[in-house]
Amino acid sequence: MSRLSIIIPVYYNEENLEDLYADLKAKALPELPDYEIVMVDDGSGDSSWQIMNDIRLKDPEHVKCVKLSRNFGEHAALLAGFNVCTGDCAVTKQADLQEDSSLIPEMYESWKRGNDVVLAVRKSRVDSAGEKAAAGAYYKIINRLVTKNMPVEGTDCYLLDRKVIEVIKKFDEKNSSLTLQVLWAGFKTDTVYFDRQGREKGKGRWTLAKKFKLAADSVLSFSYFPIRLMTWLGVIFDILALIMIIDVIIEYFTVGVPVRGWTALTCIMLFTAGCIMFMLGILGEYVWRTLDASRNRPPFIIDEIKTQNDSIDRTLGRG
Repeated sequence: MSRLSIIIPVYYNEENLEDLYADLKAKALPELPDYEIVMVDDGSGDSSWQIMNDIRLKDPEHVKCVKLSRNFGEHAALLAGFNVCTGDCAVTKQADLQEDSSLIPEMYESWKRGNDVVLAVRKSRVDSAGEKAAAGAYYKIINRLVTKNMPVEGTDCYLLDRKVIEVIKKFDEKNSSLTLQVLWAGFKTDTVYFDRQGREKGKGRWTLAKKFKLAADSVLSFSYFPIRLMTWLGVIFDILALIMIIDVIIEYFTVGVPVRGWTALTCIMLFTAGCIMFMLGILGEYVWRTLDASRNRPPFIIDEIKTQNDSIDRTLGRG
């Protein structure tokens, strides 16, 4: 009998956890032959850890609670869940109830048909126009620059076969995108579709800074486009400079136009300096990522694991 692990990253979700568990019990768990729920507290500063353990006490046979030593980010929390889970396959689930729990049995059935990766792709989303535009731009950029396998509608959760989980655990990458790692691995993939609902309780922690970091990590970790962009900008500026020099020399010797234009020259110098600083910033991002990888620090640190026997473990996490 196959076991499905449901991995839920938790970050300031105290208002949603009880409703989340009730939603799983009503729409997903009765359809599964065997399962475990792995809740990972990603350094929440509210009562999430206590509520997670209250849920575990209600169903100690199936619920496992993992506490990270601090906030490492959602992707690190998911990776911690993959390291702890024991299922033949595992599905990720957001704690904010914006994905219908009935997706889980549907994804599980797709896995039983032989698919190693099952993506839950949005048909629609209840968000502001700005959030929709930003998300749409991100997924289009990823689809254009990184991989054609990324659905342009976007995906927040997915199911992975055990062999895919073992591959992901070996990557040991930081400052990266876990979803793109899954797509890069190239296993047999299927998709299911859903309508993403709006958040009813709690406050979203997906800040602009985190969105920007995800976009930067996604492009810098999986595409040569930034480096190639700097090369082409350099070539374009060299060509433009050569054309201007030739034009100035021709006008000076044929028409007698003196070499003037300090304002234009200053504007060109400032613009060129801005491009140079932009390129240095891109190079700095690569250097920082190289330094961060060379330190060999773990992507997450597990502080506690509470299971049916209420055991406690402290360990370094390795992806």
